[in-house]
Amino acid sequence: MSAEVESIAWTGEPPWHQMGKYVPENLSPDEMQKAAELDWSVEKIPLRYEFGGKPFNTEQFALIRSSDGCMLDIVKSENWEPVQNHQAFEFFERFVRHNHMSMEVAGSLRDGKLVFVLAKMNQAFHVGSGTEDQTDGYLLFTNPHQYGRAVDIRLTPIRVVCMNTLQLALTSASNALVKYNHRHKFDVREAQSVFQAFLSTLDEYRDTAQFLADKPYEEQALQRYFDECFPYIPNMHTRSPQPNGRSANAERAFRIVETQPGARYSQGTWWNALNAVTYLTDHELGKSPETRLHSAWYGKGEQRKRQALNLAVAYAEAA
Repeated sequence: MSAEVESIAWTGEPPWHQMGKYVPENLSPDEMQKAAELDWSVEKIPLRYEFGGKPFNTEQFALIRSSDGCMLDIVKSENWEPVQNHQAFEFFERFVRHNHMSMEVAGSLRDGKLVFVLAKMNQAFHVGSGTEDQTDGYLLFTNPHQYGRAVDIRLTPIRVVCMNTLQLALTSASNALVKYNHRHKFDVREAQSVFQAFLSTLDEYRDTAQFLADKPYEEQALQRYFDECFPYIPNMHTRSPQPNGRSANAERAFRIVETQPGARYSQGTWWNALNAVTYLTDHELGKSPETRLHSAWYGKGEQRKRQALNLAVAYAEAA
């Protein structure tokens, strides 16, 4: 397993990325940590150097992992304290338990720099008149072992039929991401308030998904949409233009828009167009499943999916 995905444990149904190992349900936070190989701590070690035979203190610190001595980051403040994994898991577990959720996936990305837990909200919605095209609500909890980054919780819906992870970029986008500093204590009332905000945002996403599923696209508009989601960038060999001037990925999206998993539910609509972008981002682009997972949650893939949602809404409104 590459450094992009260092360790993963999952319970229930196999996750979309097909990585990691199965563990029994209802594990305690400590048991889940051990199963996901996250039962380690981090420590701030002063950074010093020697010059001309004299020692010098840099007033900076190395953030070192206890299990193997790996340096995760450089800390530039003596007052900054990391959140240990056991502290994060205790916070996450109390949030999950208080709101009747279930932890399903936990793991470590980028050599331990990002520790995450994916929890199912037991809230879902369906697009269309039937019940087959279902999207489940999930919360992604992240404990970054990186200076200047805070613990955060973000809403990450997953479309069941294709296991696309969807990103929120709507009017209530501020409700889709909540950050906590390293001194934050668990507060029951605040946790309930935050969870209600996530529910509200999920409801908004449901309405938007249904709106997109009710709006058919025209071929020319669809081509422009994919051109904006996957623009041709000169001098990048991996994105060489096609004879029509489009990027290879824009052409790829156009080819799969009505053949991707779940395409039969909303044929010819902007819901299919959006899901073509999310499907490629989550399942096909990038060098490996490991790089795609990090990108889809925290990197360029996440940004692309946010942009794709906004663009799909704009095109549907203009239709």
